[in-house]
Amino acid sequence: MRNIHTVVPACLANVTKAYDGNVVALREVSLDIHPGELTALLGPNGAGKTTAVKLLLGLAAPTSGIARVFNADPRDSANRARTGAMLQVARVPETLRVREHIDLFSAYYPDPLPREQVIAAAGLAGIESKKFGELSGGQKQRVLFALAICGNPDLLILDEPTVGLDVEARRALWTQIRGFVERGKSILLTTHYLEEADALADRVVVIDRGRIIAEGSPADIKAHAAGKRIRVRTRLTVAEVRALPQVTTATNGGSSIEITTSSSDEVIRTLLSRDPSLADIEIHSAGLEEAFLAMTSGANK
Repeated sequence: MRNIHTVVPACLANVTKAYDGNVVALREVSLDIHPGELTALLGPNGAGKTTAVKLLLGLAAPTSGIARVFNADPRDSANRARTGAMLQVARVPETLRVREHIDLFSAYYPDPLPREQVIAAAGLAGIESKKFGELSGGQKQRVLFALAICGNPDLLILDEPTVGLDVEARRALWTQIRGFVERGKSILLTTHYLEEADALADRVVVIDRGRIIAEGSPADIKAHAAGKRIRVRTRLTVAEVRALPQVTTATNGGSSIEITTSSSDEVIRTLLSRDPSLADIEIHSAGLEEAFLAMTSGANK
């Protein structure tokens, strides 16, 4: 077991978490959240990401191993005052106005951010007087982000924070997240947007079936892909392309098919032999998404 006395904002040390005695969500997972860094926790649905978040927030206890936040129990009141969280499933009163929610949550913390700073950071200017129940889905997401940051936390846990946001709002939120890291804060981010993890993360941790299977910078993770991404227009079906040798994944891209492969030249030659009308061929180096698919069960046919 690693030395749990090393001071990090949050860590799991050899943690196993089982539900109902036989459903194992995490298996001997060790994870450190480093000071002043954004760590992206990636994995397929059911991989154990939400369980890890719950353990670090003190919403669940490990079956074995240790969860620590600021070198103490996550349920410690002083630690909770230094931690902000935005969860996928969050319920706040629909009838309170945006500014009332911010004021209420800020009162829970010893050194909260000024209300106007929170409103600006979350992009809520102009809707402060609206009731939560009157907001659109994207606006509600921004309010939940505001509630996560209003206490000026040292550790910020963001569980799928940009779901429901349009591209402009998502990029604006990225800017605020980067600002938090630049001020020395620590962030744990879970997301299904691989572009988001690539753009924001200092470190990426990939979890699958309850185990950590890869860890490193986005560049380190992308190096695992060692392949290419191909986009083509073809008469072949997705199933026919997927069955070809050297094809890792094949998905419908509208009028084209998107392919990941470890041998682009061989795949193109095979496609041309089976479909002489092959057109609009694009080949790109593999990115984080391809590496993720290659490493997790999502790459299995």
